[in-house]
Order: sequence, then structure tokens, then C-alpha cells
Amino acid sequence: MKNLYKLFYTLCLFVAVTSCSSDSNGNDITDDAPVIDKSLNQRGLGESAHDLLSDDEYTSMNIEVLYVSGFQPTTTAMENFKAFLEERTFKPDGIAITYREVESSGLSSFEIEEVYDIEKEERSYYSVGDEISVYIYFADGSNEGDTDERFILGSAYRNTSMVIYGETINKFANRVNAPSKSVIETAVLNHEFGHLFGLVNVGTELQSDHEDEENDGHCTEENCLMRASLEFGSGIINQVRGTPPEMGPECIADLRANGGK
Repeated sequence: MKNLYKLFYTLCLFVAVTSCSSDSNGNDITDDAPVIDKSLNQRGLGESAHDLLSDDEYTSMNIEVLYVSGFQPTTTAMENFKAFLEERTFKPDGIAITYREVESSGLSSFEIEEVYDIEKEERSYYSVGDEISVYIYFADGSNEGDTDERFILGSAYRNTSMVIYGETINKFANRVNAPSKSVIETAVLNHEFGHLFGLVNVGTELQSDHEDEENDGHCTEENCLMRASLEFGSGIINQVRGTPPEMGPECIADLRANGGK
């Protein structure tokens, strides 16, 4: 399990027990355009944390959101997500979000290797010049690791890549007394981007002892966005029904020490 978390991190909901984004053609290519080095976006999870947080190398960010028909993220969730990024990063030239509908892969449930293959085929934007690019895929399916009581909602993998399991989110949002779809999407997006930011202790150095020893990459702070699990019952419903979990002060301190706000 520990080795698995070294590969990618997931935001999970354990039912009744716990609970652990304009069309574009991509980077413009002209005779005088900078060379696109795709390897910049194929590094390990957390390796671009400082680049995402600071303006030392990249002064702007582009979020490329791909989605299958029927699984486009809600406007509210994406507005919340952008506000979260603006609150935590230094990007004076702005954060742009582009959207593109793609055909279904026909795969579900997904293995993480299949998610890699979809990105290789579909991703259009890569970091170039002073703009860092992030890829988010809203899949029309679930994760292969789901069980009757455990559902994986999203996975952060590599340094600028995330997958959101849209089918699972839709099903969970339709449950009685569940948080709204926009709240669930916001929580998943923010949590997974927290891992791209190098949290917890995954590329961003700890400023205090708050890593969960039993769940690598997660926080021990009560109610923190980066906790591995949350009580799913009246507790979590009361906590996130109207407002998604917020990042705790110890995680924020880590981000600030690595170039963020």
C-alpha cells in the first residue's frame, strides 16, 4: 500500500465509514515558437510543486480540462477550484482554464496505466515558456480499486496530471443526504491538486510534523482538506454539504515555504 501511494494519491469516500475540469487545439506551433518538451510534464508526483506554487519559472498557468459527454464538471466547482488555485499560487499573468469534450475511451473501470495512455493520446497543452500546464481528465467511469464500500473519486499522478472519476461522483452525488455534486467535485479537485503541490511531504518539505504515518501523502490535522479520510455520516455531511473542506494551517505553512501563498 505504501508503494502504491508513492505512485499516485487518491481521494476516497468510504460509504458509511470514512472518506479519504473553450475548445482548443493545444500549444500553438509557429516557426519562432519555443520547442515543446513533453518530458517537463512527465515527471514524478510533486516534482513540479515549486513551479506550480511560485512565479520563479512560470508566471501563468493553464488548466486543460478534458471530459466525456455527460461528465463535464459543474461551473460552480470550477469557479471554486480556480479561486483555490489563485489563493495559493503566485501567477501574476493569470490562471486560464480550457475545456474540450473528448470521445469515450470505452474503458471502465480504469487502471491507472490506462489513464496514462489516454493522456498520451488526448493531452494538447504542455508547459512551455513561462506558462505551466496541468491536465485534468473527467472520465466516464470508475477506478478499478472500487469496492462495495470504498469509492475512489480522483487520482493525482505525475507532476501535472489528474483524473477525476465522473461516473463515481455522479452516483455518489445522487445518494440520499450526500453533498451536492459541485461540493464533491470541488473537494476532489482541491485535494488532488494539493498532491500536485507536493502535499503532504511529497515534494514539498514539511515545516511541522503533520504527515499521517499510516497514509503517506496525507495530513493529520483535523478537518484538513488533505486528510486521508473523513467520517462519512452526519459529521462529513454537516462539514461539506455547503462548503468543501479547507486546507489546514500546517499544510498552508508547507506551501508558503515552497513558494506559495
